[in-house]
Amino acid sequence: MRTIMSVFILVSGVSLAQSKTDNTKPGTAVLGSDIQASLKRAPADGVQDESIKMIAIEKTHVGVGAVHRAAKGVNYAIIHDALTEVYHVLSGSGTLVTGGTVTKPERFPADSKTVKELAGPSWRGAAIQGGTTRKIKAGDLVIIPAGTAHWWTQIDGVIDYEVIRVDPGGMLALK
Repeated sequence: MRTIMSVFILVSGVSLAQSKTDNTKPGTAVLGSDIQASLKRAPADGVQDESIKMIAIEKTHVGVGAVHRAAKGVNYAIIHDALTEVYHVLSGSGTLVTGGTVTKPERFPADSKTVKELAGPSWRGAAIQGGTTRKIKAGDLVIIPAGTAHWWTQIDGVIDYEVIRVDPGGMLALK
């Protein structure tokens, strides 16, 4: 959780540095109990990606969510046009591929939950060719810049992670 707070401090600090010094906006907390409650609602052998909080900092929206992925859940390669994600793995492990080219890409529908609540305009596909493969486990942190393909090719049972989403265009709904 300390890593997540560091990112919020960094993003908040950038915002304050760009505004007046007498600006005293309150911070926003996402508690560990909020994240655990989200993960408890997840289907044991499926996938759940839930936005817990999304706030505005100037024109940028910054959010925190919780993701649960089971080996049996639906999985595809994905690219978010303008959204950067930071994954902090809480439990479990898996193999994550980043970069490269998505095969058989198709746009998410504009009215989908992925576009409206989670990641803004995005592509999905069958796989990634030419990416970098890494084994990711509890305690690891991964930064996935906007426009970067990413795909869990293997989940070792179940993986749970916090995700910070940075939406510089303020496309995602505040929560």
